Amino acid sequence: MSSILTNTSAMVALQTLKGINSGLAQTQAEISTGKSVASAKDNAAVWAISKVMESDVKGFQGISDSLALGESTVAVARQAAETVTDLLTEMKGKIVAAQESNVDKAKIQTDVAALREQIEAVVSAAQFNGMNLVDGSSGSTVNVLSSLNRASDGTVTADHIGVSAQNLAIGGYTAATVFTGTDGVTTDTADAFSFSLDASGGTDDVGSVVVVDANLAAGDKINMRIGDFNISYTVTAEDVASTTTADVVAVGLKSAIEASGANVTVDYNSGTAGTLSITNDGTNSITITGQYENAGAGGLGLLSSLNVDDNNGGDSALALSNIETLIQTATNAAAAFGSAESRIQIQADFISNLSDSMKAGIGALVDADMEEASARLQALQTQQQLGIQALSIANQQPQNILSLFR
Repeated sequence: MSSILTNTSAMVALQTLKGINSGLAQTQAEISTGKSVASAKDNAAVWAISKVMESDVKGFQGISDSLALGESTVAVARQAAETVTDLLTEMKGKIVAAQESNVDKAKIQTDVAALREQIEAVVSAAQFNGMNLVDGSSGSTVNVLSSLNRASDGTVTADHIGVSAQNLAIGGYTAATVFTGTDGVTTDTADAFSFSLDASGGTDDVGSVVVVDANLAAGDKINMRIGDFNISYTVTAEDVASTTTADVVAVGLKSAIEASGANVTVDYNSGTAGTLSITNDGTNSITITGQYENAGAGGLGLLSSLNVDDNNGGDSALALSNIETLIQTATNAAAAFGSAESRIQIQADFISNLSDSMKAGIGALVDADMEEASARLQALQTQQQLGIQALSIANQQPQNILSLFR
């Protein structure tokens, strides 16, 4: 049935053309923006996910900057520690030369003092953007922002890489008489000592160490080396508060020596406060050294009292023992910084790759397939032309009814 009031064909053609035009508009928007999901109305769920991921990518860009800053700071500290190690090694050569009696030890001491000043200069200059990890001014640990962790509930927390500062400062060391050591032949009374014990059964196979409590404070350390064994005891606040500080510290030091595995017998002499008697139980002679480490001293604090000029209050043998400890301290610092720098670099590479992966994921969610969009555009343009022709034909149908009345 034909009707001049209701043109069904025209309505169908019009609705079809509207659908084609809508698809054509969407396709043109995809081509112009490059995105299949450009706003929340396109796909609310996908758009929300993409925005969260984009914010994370932005955060990781900031983390990359933080890691770059941290890596540079640690690299400066590592270079300083390596330089200090080299200078201490050079100093060791001077101290070894001073072991010969037929040398001018005063001139050697001048060289040692010059190297010490150079070490101080290196430590002071080893800063990046105002942060120095080797002079004791940065605290014990410096945190480098390394990651953002997003939980399943949307909670975001920051993660850090902790870099341990290494105090290679010389200042802050307070020389004090805190213990004495003797092998029955020589006696050293100062902040450090060195003596030897004959093999078991020898003339001088027994020595003693006397702790002096007058200058001890909480945090101070008494370090000893018996042969190849290192021993350390840290003075506690309870030790200092005791009425017999010397005895308490001596007992603690005795326990540390026994736990070290050194082949000696240690007896506590209750007759003299703070006195330990050490007997060599081995078949070879051993060297025993002791060093006092002030709680406020830098890691290279012993450098301040290093003196090879025996004629001016020096002790070249003790200096040789101390320089080994100092070299080990600087070497450990350089190794610690090297490990931290390597970890930061690995994390930086990971963050870079992670950001790229997240960008690719966001693209997979919201980017338009341009090949598909191009093909769809051509098809829709053809459909649009056909739709217009169909609508034109449908609009002409009521005109055909006039021929029935002629």
